[in-house]
Amino acid sequence: MIGGGLRWLSVAVLSLGLIACGRIIPEGRVPPVVVAPPVTPPANALTAGFTAGPAVTTLGLRRDDARGALLSFRTSCSRLTARADNSGLTRPADWKPACEAAARWPETEAAQFFSSWFETVRIGDGKAFVTGYYEPEIAGVRTRIPGYDVPVYGLPGDLVRARPGDAPANANGTQPLGRYDDQGQFLPYFDRGEIEDGALMGKGLEIAWVADAAEFFFLQVQGSGRLIAPDGSVMHVGYAGQNGHAYTGIGGLMRDRGLLGTGPGQYSGSMQGIMQYIHENPEAGRGLMRENKSYVFFREIGPGGPLGALGVPVRAEDSVAADPAFVPLGAPVWLALDRGEASGLWVAQDTGGAIKGANRFDSFWGAGEAARTIAGGMSGRGDALLLLPKGTLKKLQQVR
Repeated sequence: MIGGGLRWLSVAVLSLGLIACGRIIPEGRVPPVVVAPPVTPPANALTAGFTAGPAVTTLGLRRDDARGALLSFRTSCSRLTARADNSGLTRPADWKPACEAAARWPETEAAQFFSSWFETVRIGDGKAFVTGYYEPEIAGVRTRIPGYDVPVYGLPGDLVRARPGDAPANANGTQPLGRYDDQGQFLPYFDRGEIEDGALMGKGLEIAWVADAAEFFFLQVQGSGRLIAPDGSVMHVGYAGQNGHAYTGIGGLMRDRGLLGTGPGQYSGSMQGIMQYIHENPEAGRGLMRENKSYVFFREIGPGGPLGALGVPVRAEDSVAADPAFVPLGAPVWLALDRGEASGLWVAQDTGGAIKGANRFDSFWGAGEAARTIAGGMSGRGDALLLLPKGTLKKLQQVR
């Protein structure tokens, strides 16, 4: 899970006799290269800009789609009405009337619930990009046995945030994650390669062992999953923390290197294609995975399903991950995409390391092979609308 903001400028070196900007460059004179200042991405939904969208009644909500969204919205309400909204669009109290109504609203009339209590708002240009994630099922055991040699680590106790003054703050004002050495110096935490080379061995952090390093890599990308032992027993694991290093999408690296496509020797850009490359090229694949220095730690969770960043279970085909700087976590989201299976009403209940910016979403498809296939190939583009409590837009316009 998985963007932002660097614009790479290519500068051509002009030499004698070449035409530039419609005029001849005299010998020995090269005009100054003017480089545009970097574009600062919007910090949140307010700075990205917002406009009113169409009435909810015009969206054509499907009955089953609306019912699933209502159930997910209900489970979100305990958090939605209590936590700060980093997008700047709402306050917890704004959601209380709709949440009180949701608690008693008949599921058979879910579409009417959303049209009665919500208005739509478009953030920025509303142009959406949607990927997919799922709950992986991979071979794993609690206690190491032959063939299960890849450790699944719990959260290390020495992974901490820097004390103020010990390291520069992050762009969002938080202190960076890292560790203190024996001399009390703050250092970046071990990256993926260092951890795979044994930096955490012997510390008693192993909560399980898995059979396939590539499968485990994608388990880390998804953030939760099920470990299936040879005897059929299941261990559910969920996200416990991350080592503080930035996420690097290896699909993007492969695309830049010409490894993805439809030509000879190229691989599909889906998750399945990337996995195929890693398995068929083990040494190069291992090096590729290490270029993503981010490393996720896990904890055992109960059998009720994976928890999203909102702290409630995510539901297949109802929950999306979003950037909380642009979407209030718990808010309904309408997607109209070029992928029909991902179009409809969702609820933002999760976040992701690569899910950054306005109108960027990651759709959740559940567990199993079908979910893996859909999520692995999901790449949808279209339009996005947020559903916010009625009256929100008027309040926002008054404080502009």
